Amino acid sequence: MRVSLKDVAERAGVSIKTVSNVVNDYQHVTPAMRARVKAAIDELGYRPNLTARNLRKGRTGIIALAVPELGNPYFAELAGAVIDAAAEHDVTVLLDHTRGEREQEVLVSQGFRARVIDGLILSPLELEAEDLRGRDDDVPLVLLGEREYDLPYDHIAIDNVAAARTAVRHLIGRGRTRIAYLGERTDSANQPAHLRLAGWRAELTEAGLPAPDAQVGPTGGWDRGDGAEAMARMLDAGVRPDAVFAYNDLVAIGAMRVLHERGLRVPWDVAVVGFDDIAEGRFGAVTLTTISPDKQSIARLAVQSLLNRLAHPEERSGRELAAAYRLIERESTLGRR
Repeated sequence: MRVSLKDVAERAGVSIKTVSNVVNDYQHVTPAMRARVKAAIDELGYRPNLTARNLRKGRTGIIALAVPELGNPYFAELAGAVIDAAAEHDVTVLLDHTRGEREQEVLVSQGFRARVIDGLILSPLELEAEDLRGRDDDVPLVLLGEREYDLPYDHIAIDNVAAARTAVRHLIGRGRTRIAYLGERTDSANQPAHLRLAGWRAELTEAGLPAPDAQVGPTGGWDRGDGAEAMARMLDAGVRPDAVFAYNDLVAIGAMRVLHERGLRVPWDVAVVGFDDIAEGRFGAVTLTTISPDKQSIARLAVQSLLNRLAHPEERSGRELAAAYRLIERESTLGRR
């Protein structure tokens, strides 16, 4: 039998209204009374009727997370972190993927699920600021990722330029002087890869090392095959780096495969650093040094920002919220100094 507010009130010896105030976390309940009610809730195993609560607030209790590709381990891991963060607030997450296509990102951002969700967390690749300036959907929106927008929506990202410089600085500190970058996207100047490329170039320049275009490997995407193809093209062109900084871990893993096939040893001949800290990079024959964004922090910031907007819909100014990152050193850079 389902335990009701009335059952809890009788066990605690208080009114139903007092129990409701505690369940809804109203502030004017005394600490002693709150403890009494919570003890009764624990004893009886009471669970709030979230559907009824959300209906009273005019909400569904569902938010959406839209990412470019759920098959990408980084986005899969991020989605798990968002689901966990939302669950702490009794919120359900609806997942969607846009394939990184502008048309799909516009469709998602314009509220095609507006009757289903209370808010949207969107990680765009191709979406432009102009696509959002005309947004007439009143569903709160939080943006993730490297794209830069000057809009009234909270935006959460790590500092990609600084993170890339950290990766390159680590390689320089290991004695590497011919450091390639894999992952430039020539099809869009606004893709997030340009920030990591800028960090690569800035750190090499500051160190007095060359950063020639020949050491930049364009890719058609950011998967393992893209990294393998870019690495093979570079080697076939006679370019022989002693280190590689890859746009992400998948590109790095593809590059490491080609290096192995060409008889080049990682890390002794070529050191490799990735980006994202996906689980796959921790279990290869050579484990991967990587930049690790704090996915849990990104998820918590995103969910909390969305809930804040729901609680205060009058707020329209967008905030830039920075999440932490760190370099995790593994076998792929442990060779010579």
